[in-house]
Amino acid sequence: MTTETARPSAPPGAPAARRAVPWLAAGATFLAMLDATVANLAVADLHADFPGSSLSGLTWVITLYAVLFAALLAPAGRVADLVGRRSLYLWGTGLFTLASLACAIAPNLPVLLVTRAAQGAAAAALIPASLALLLHDTPPERRARSIGLWSAAGAFAAAIGPGLGGVLVEASGWRSVFVINVPIGLAMLLAGRRLPRAEAGTGRLPDLAGTVLLGAGVGGVALGVTQSRDWGWTGAGTLALLLGGAALAALALWRSARHPVPALEISLWRDRRFAAANAASFLYGTSLYAWLLLGVLFLTGQWHYSILEAGLASTPGAFTATAAAVATGRLTARTGVRPAVAGGALVVVASGVWAIAALPAEPRFLAFWLPVGLLVGAGIGMLSTGTATAAALSAGPLRFAGATGLNTTARQLGGALGIAVLAALLPERTALGDYTAVYLFCTITAAGTGAAGLLLAGRPAKP
Repeated sequence: MTTETARPSAPPGAPAARRAVPWLAAGATFLAMLDATVANLAVADLHADFPGSSLSGLTWVITLYAVLFAALLAPAGRVADLVGRRSLYLWGTGLFTLASLACAIAPNLPVLLVTRAAQGAAAAALIPASLALLLHDTPPERRARSIGLWSAAGAFAAAIGPGLGGVLVEASGWRSVFVINVPIGLAMLLAGRRLPRAEAGTGRLPDLAGTVLLGAGVGGVALGVTQSRDWGWTGAGTLALLLGGAALAALALWRSARHPVPALEISLWRDRRFAAANAASFLYGTSLYAWLLLGVLFLTGQWHYSILEAGLASTPGAFTATAAAVATGRLTARTGVRPAVAGGALVVVASGVWAIAALPAEPRFLAFWLPVGLLVGAGIGMLSTGTATAAALSAGPLRFAGATGLNTTARQLGGALGIAVLAALLPERTALGDYTAVYLFCTITAAGTGAAGLLLAGRPAKP
C-alpha cells in the first residue's frame, strides 16, 4: 500500500489546524457510526408514510447503508493513500452531507434507498480518511490512546443512535434523523478546509470490478437471509440469493488475491493477529447491530413504549460505552488488546445470558433494562476500541488506513448479517420467545468474538 510521498511545509495556522484534527476525526467516525443505528426507531414512522412497504423491505433503509458502508471501506483506504487524506475527508464529508439532505426530502421508498446507499458510500470514505488524519502526526507511544478516543466517538454514536433517533422521530418524524447530519457536516467541511494540504500518493485506483462484486455478494446474502421469512429457507429465491451472493463474494476475494490493486488487500490477513482482529470484528458487528435494533423493537412491541420512551430507555448504555472505550484506549498500551476484546465479549455474553434468563413480559426498567443496558454498553466500548487497535497496530503505520478499513468492513458485514438474521427470526406478530431467540443469537456471536479475541497478542503490539 502506498503512502503520501512528502510532508509539505506547514502553512500559516497549520499548528492550530492540527490541534483540531482529533475533533474532526472524531466527528467523522461519529457521523458514520451514528447513521448505522439512528434510523432504527424510524421504521414504524416510515411504514406510516409508505404503507405499501413490508417490514423486511423497510429494514433495507438500515441494511443498505451497512452493505455499502462495508463494501467500500477497504477500497476507500487505498483511495485515501492515492488522493490524500485531506481530499478524501472533504469529499466524503461533502457527499455524506448532501446524501443526508437527499434522504430527508426523499418522496418515496425507492429514492430513500438510493440516497441511503450514497450515504453508506460516503461513510466508507470518512473512516479511513479520519483515521489517517488522526495518526499521521501521532507519536507511536500515543497511537493506542488516539485510536481509543477515535473509537469512543464511534461507540458512543452507535449506542446513542437508537435513543437519539427515537427522540427525533417522536418530535419531528423520520426525516429529522437525516436533517440533523446537515449542520454537523457543513461545520466539518468548513473546519476541514483549514487542514494542511497533503500530497497525494502514486498508483492506481482499487479494482472497480472487485469492489462491485463484493458489494453485490454481500447484498445478495443479506437479502437472501432477510427474505427467508417470506420465501422459506429452501425456497428457490432464497437459495439463489444466498448461493449467488456467496459466489460473487468468493469471486471478489479471488480477484483481490491476483489483482495488482485489489478491492480487498487480503495480504494483510496473512498476519494471524490481523486475521483474528477481523474475525472478532465480524462477530462483534453481527451481535452489536442485531442487539441495538432488537432493543427498540422489544420496547415498542412488547412493553408498548412510545418511540420517545424507547429512545430514552436505549440511551444510558451509550455513556458506559464511551467511558469504557476511552479507558480501554489507555489500558491497551500497557496490557495489549487481548484483555479488551476477550473481556468486552465476556461482558456482552453476561448481558445476553441475563436477558435470555430474565427477559420480562411486563415493563421493568429499573430492575432489568437499565442495568443490562449499562452492562452491555461497557462491553461495546471495550470491543470497539480493542478490535480497532488490534487491527491498526498489527498492520504497521504505513497501512493504518487500509487495515482499519478492512477491520471496519468486517464489522459492517457482520452488522448487515445480524440485522438480516433479526428480520428473519422475528415474525410479524412477535411473542416474548421470539425476542429471546434473537438475544440467544446475539449471545452466541458475542461468545465467538471472545474466542477470536483469545488469539490476539497478549502484549501490546509493536508500533
